[in-house]
Amino acid sequence: MEDRPYVLLSCGMSIDGYVDSADDERLLLSNDADFDRVDEVRAGCDAIMVGAGTVRQDNPRLLVRDEARRRARVARGLRPDPVKVTVTSSCDLDPQARFFTLGESEKLVYCAGRSVPSARSKLGGLATVIDAGDPVDLVRVTSDLARRGIGRLMVEGGGTVHTQFLTAGLADELQLVVAPFFVGNSKAPRFVGDGEFPWGPHHRADLVEVRQIGDVVLLRYALSSRCRIREGN
Repeated sequence: MEDRPYVLLSCGMSIDGYVDSADDERLLLSNDADFDRVDEVRAGCDAIMVGAGTVRQDNPRLLVRDEARRRARVARGLRPDPVKVTVTSSCDLDPQARFFTLGESEKLVYCAGRSVPSARSKLGGLATVIDAGDPVDLVRVTSDLARRGIGRLMVEGGGTVHTQFLTAGLADELQLVVAPFFVGNSKAPRFVGDGEFPWGPHHRADLVEVRQIGDVVLLRYALSSRCRIREGN
């Protein structure tokens, strides 16, 4: 078994690189056809990860929506939805968030060591709380996921988590959807933050697919030799 899962990063952004607006209203960056594509990708993964900030701000369900895909997972001996995973330093998480209350899948919370006792007290039987080091160490997190049988991990954000995976060289594939508009507000969150990335002008990422999906464009980049180029990987 690999020492970490195959890691697929998934993100939608505006033409100018923003993943949300600067106000309280959530910015929709995709369309129904692409949402369905993302649902298909989710159904093919063992686990879905988001950062604690995404849990707080977006309150995502992180479920497979299409019933045929859910039945297909069950037919393969799996639960209808992938395992839900989040990472947090402080465990500032609401036990009533949909991350915890929706779906039958296992929920894993990787937490900074100092916050583990309070996290276990707060979350009770809602999730398994795991010491991820202090500060949180993604190498430790991904190694633990592999030991738990997670072979394919989909990371859906937010920007801090995407930045950490990319700068640590722990990503195998990036699926980036570009929406046909500008946000134009530097107060809005961007796809990634500052950091030293393995890919730069002298080490370019490999573009393995370009696909128009209605009015958005999917760009798939291979970030490691593990990236499976064949469509439907």
